[in-house]
Order: sequence, then C-alpha cells, then structure tokens
Amino acid sequence: MAQHDDELKRRQERREAMRRKQRAQAKRMKLMLGLALVVLLLCAGGIFALVSKFNGDTEMPTQMETEETETEPEHTSPINQDPITKIHIKAAGDLNITDTVITAGQSATGYDYTPPFKDVAAVLSEADLTVMNFEGNIYGTPYGTATSSAPVEILQGLRNAGVDMLQVANSCTINNGLNGLNSTLAAIRNAGIEPLGAYANEEEYKQYKGYTIAEVRGVKIAFVAFTKGMSGRGLPAGSENLVNILYEDYADNYEKVDEEGITRVLKAAAAERPDITIAMVHWGSEYNDDISKTQKSIVNIMKKQGVDVILGTHPHLVQPIDYDPIAGTLVAYSLGDFFGDADRGGTNYSIILDLEITKDAAAGTTKVTGYSYTPIYTVKKTETEGDYQISRVLRIDKALEAYSGNFLDRVTRSCSIAMQKALVRIEARLQMPKEED
Repeated sequence: MAQHDDELKRRQERREAMRRKQRAQAKRMKLMLGLALVVLLLCAGGIFALVSKFNGDTEMPTQMETEETETEPEHTSPINQDPITKIHIKAAGDLNITDTVITAGQSATGYDYTPPFKDVAAVLSEADLTVMNFEGNIYGTPYGTATSSAPVEILQGLRNAGVDMLQVANSCTINNGLNGLNSTLAAIRNAGIEPLGAYANEEEYKQYKGYTIAEVRGVKIAFVAFTKGMSGRGLPAGSENLVNILYEDYADNYEKVDEEGITRVLKAAAAERPDITIAMVHWGSEYNDDISKTQKSIVNIMKKQGVDVILGTHPHLVQPIDYDPIAGTLVAYSLGDFFGDADRGGTNYSIILDLEITKDAAAGTTKVTGYSYTPIYTVKKTETEGDYQISRVLRIDKALEAYSGNFLDRVTRSCSIAMQKALVRIEARLQMPKEED
C-alpha cells in the first residue's frame, strides 16, 4: 500500500529545506570570500601603483599591455537536470521496553524521552528516512519488563529524534494480545510514525498487503517487515495474516521457512514497481553469533524476489554486514540493541547504520552505493558524572571527546575505557567470516 502519511512528507520537506538552506549558506560564504579576495587584490594593486608613482616609475606600458585582449564568449550549455539522485536511509536496532528504559524517561511531571535520545537525535534526524525495531507495546500501565508496555511519550521522543518508521513485527507483537497490538499500532500512527509488519485486522492487512511504500525525492521504496515468531505465542484463528512471519512453525521450532508467505508479500510489493526494496527482519538467536542455515535460506528467497536491503534484529548483538557493491545489495544480520538494559556483554553497544542509495534515472538503476555507521553506547546512570545521571544513548566518539575535554556530565573513566573497547569490538563484529574451502 502506498504511504500517504502527510506528517512524514512534511518532515521530509523540512529536512530538504534544511539542506537547501545549508547549501545556500555555503554558497554565500564562498561568494563573500571571493569578494574579499577581489577587494584585497584591488587594494594591493592600488598600493603598488602609489609606490611606483612615488618612486618615479613612469615607463609607458607596452603595446601588449595596452591592447585589449579579445576573448571568446564563454560557452554555456543548457542546464540539464541531474539524473543522479542520492538518498540516505538510517537504521537502528532493537529498542527494548524494559524497566531500565521506562525509568530513563521518568520526569517530574510524568514521562519525557527527549533526554535519553538527545545525543543521537542529530544522527537519526539527518537521514531522508530513519527506521528502528520497536520491541514493546503501548498498552497502558503497568509499564516495564513484565508487560513490555511503555508510555506513549516514548513515541513522541522517537519522533522528535527523527524516527519515521518502526518495525512492530517481533517477539513482543502480541505480548498483550490483539488488543495490545491494536493500541500499539494506533499510538504509533498518532505519533506521526509508520508501523511496519503488523496490522490491526484482516481488512487492514488486505489494504496494506503486507508492505508499505514511501517515496523520497523521487525514489520509490518498498518496506516490508517480518518476525521469526512472537515468543512462542500463536495468532488466533482468523488472524493469521495480522503479522508477517518467516516460519511456518513459528510457535516452537523455527525450522520450516514459510517461503510461500514471504514470497506472497514480496510479490505484492514488487507489483508497485519500487526502485528499491528494504526488508526488516527479526530473526536469529538471542545473544548468539551464529547465522543459521534458515537465515541464509531467507536471504536467498528475499533476494530472488527483488529485496535489495535486509536489516536484521533480535540477537541483541552487532553481527556482520555483507555488502555487495557490484549488485548494490546489503545484508546486516543484526544491528544490535539501540536501547535496553545493557546488562549482558555486547548489548551495551551497537550501531546506527547509514545507507547511501543512488538512483540513476538514465541507466534505470537504483542500488546501495555505500554505507557507513555511527557507533553508539547505552550509558547507565551510574556511568555518568555530574547531575545528569540517567540511562541514555550516546555517540561513542562524542562521549570520548567530552571525557577527554573534561566536560560537565561526562562519562566515568571506566565507562570511557569500555567505550574504547566497544569501538574495537564493533569493527571486528561487522566483518563477514571467511568461507571455508
């Protein structure tokens, strides 16, 4: 189904207006520097002329100097519209609704999730579109780990930080039943964010057909989202289509890939003739680095059906990125935890992935032409000095700069050491293992 979210379009327009303003400022700066240089040269020439006159330098100029040099008029070609369009999609991993996350947003008047996401908002909001996996529900109190329910203010915090789409097909999709699913979808849409991978009822599924289309600066993108299962829970009879699921045996073994179901959704999306297709998948095993045979099978099925990008979550650890620059495809097996308890090793750091997607209208191609990432770290309130002691998500490079500069509310020494180690581990974890002969 085509995306008709006016709020999303307004946010894209604001981002593009900001980019135009930055380009205009840069152009004005270059013009001012050029004028300053001309003035400087004129002043220098005037000074030289005065000094020459003072020294009696009255030689007549030569014929070459007095003759006007004939120059050919500069040839200007008609302005052609650039057939190349580059956009950036950013993706973060799991936002796990836990007691730690709930506490981080508590304020004197209720809940405010601006502080926990403030440092990474600059990264999330500068993309053309930003996506994330929302592992929880919006279903009222009690909040926290036991119910995986969060206050609606967390969505406002994400929206203000620049998040445009949230995957809701994951372990927590029906933790609070279909009522919890319905309230979550409604809350996400009311916050101006688009939910992916789950639907309120059969009518809504038929309307969306399992996918969402977004258009960014002339680039048409199909988004799909799937989950391996829902913590052993099964969907009630008559509601089988409400969640996009990767396995037929999703309530127990995760051994039989639902190729027919995956293909049905991808074919429906392909019928929209998108320029590029992005799949968000909740798969793999928690706290485990292994990439299973069924995951590789899913990759093959999706690529066969035209998927260009696969963004994985669920293991809570950063896992390899497999990028094919010739084909222009990318598989990120797990982006790690964006925000959660950060109690287990490897879950306190992750990345925000930045995908460069290029559409060449002349060649009729659209593909991933590069990627980069921002390493981030979940800092607990005990790891921060000063008065600003709450759990929050920080950019590792900026946090280390603040520590070295002895800034207020910097992280502790032990945390800075952990961050430095995290940088090394992230780099190592992102590398694809070599295939054995």
